Amino acid sequence: MTTPPTVFAFCSLREVANSSALGGGPTERNAIILLYSPNLSRQVKNEGKFLDSEVTIIGAGPYGLSLAAHLAGRNVRFRIIGIPMEFWRSAMPEGMSLKSEGFASSIYDPNGSFSLAQYCVDKGLPYADVGLPVTRETFVSYGVKFQQRLVPEVEQRLVTSVVANEEGFSVRLDDGEEFTTHKLILAIGVGHFAHTPPVFTPLSEDFATHSSRHSDLSGFANQDVAIIGSGASALDLAALLLRAGARPVVVTRGATIVFHDRPKLPRGLGSRLRAPSSGIGPGWRSLFYCRCPILFHYLPERLRLRQTKSHLVPAGGWFIKDAVKGNVPVFYNSEVEEVSVNGDFLLLRPARGGARCQELKVDHVITATGYAVDIDRIDFLDESLRMRIETVEKTPVLSSSFESSIPGLYFVGAAAANSFGPVQRFAFGARFAARRITRILVKAASSR
Repeated sequence: MTTPPTVFAFCSLREVANSSALGGGPTERNAIILLYSPNLSRQVKNEGKFLDSEVTIIGAGPYGLSLAAHLAGRNVRFRIIGIPMEFWRSAMPEGMSLKSEGFASSIYDPNGSFSLAQYCVDKGLPYADVGLPVTRETFVSYGVKFQQRLVPEVEQRLVTSVVANEEGFSVRLDDGEEFTTHKLILAIGVGHFAHTPPVFTPLSEDFATHSSRHSDLSGFANQDVAIIGSGASALDLAALLLRAGARPVVVTRGATIVFHDRPKLPRGLGSRLRAPSSGIGPGWRSLFYCRCPILFHYLPERLRLRQTKSHLVPAGGWFIKDAVKGNVPVFYNSEVEEVSVNGDFLLLRPARGGARCQELKVDHVITATGYAVDIDRIDFLDESLRMRIETVEKTPVLSSSFESSIPGLYFVGAAAANSFGPVQRFAFGARFAARRITRILVKAASSR
């Protein structure tokens, strides 16, 4: 019997992912497929070393995937490194729903060919542009399918270090690979920036954790749990912990808890004129932030910082209001000043207006106190690199193209909110960021 010849099939990963002709790959003993993608120069080796990359994206959430899809559409060479939708899978609790409406919860490709609405139609899942909450499970499965269909180039590895070099940046991965990239885009979301009030930081995770540490709440059944905070994360946890058989209590510095109103559909002309719809909620300011992020960028810095910080007060989704109100005790105008461990329990001593109030005895504390962007907490960035990044309130100062003070280093998502407005805190902002950066990179490439 003649030995089958070695086969070299040159094609892109995108073609492989979308092709049924390969039937899962050749089965001949000596057959080899050498994959080459114009977007993955790393796949062709030279003397055992990976070739350099023009653009590298770190992060495979909504922003990283949207940007990669846009770059692929313009034939820009890139690598994208990260675990698809990892933050949403591991840091968001099972059973929660997005506050964003369905029309504002897509991941973006340049042709708009695979929206959340289209995915739900394909899968036979319930969907509405407005008025039907998008579940975490639906959003995650949609994001993974988007990645598989439109960004098969994702390398599911972790970045361990980034150091500046003469050609751009030296990137090291968790498997030891090291390569140079000329441009680096950080689409890392908020996972690095979980904020915990200092009073709780000395405690071990047996007693206190940030909300991002919990995707499965079943372990809290029959436990007393104090939730610190009053925003969507805190109120989601209160409802879900109650459902899981726990006894939650909410402790907030605020005088009240706010829930969004259920959308009244259809909206009349008067309602739409008073508060037009936008991707981050109704209102003229929200519409401006969604439609005009580049104009926001050119506002005076002090105004930008104030608007980013104050727009959209902490609030729970309308769909959890009935589960929380009247069912979960709330300590208003309270801030925990002292915490002590008493055997298997925690004793919390809140203060109200400077005066001590009722002591709380709980099994565990979950700090649902949000995220605070801080460049120094991006641990894979070399310290000397971080020190060179111009910042304001610990966030990077960005140009109109999302580029930091270090040429070739870009930030998108929450880290870009002080430069481009509150929309960058939402998945809806990924479309503008992807289009803007892609346009800039294509223009730069064509001018060389």
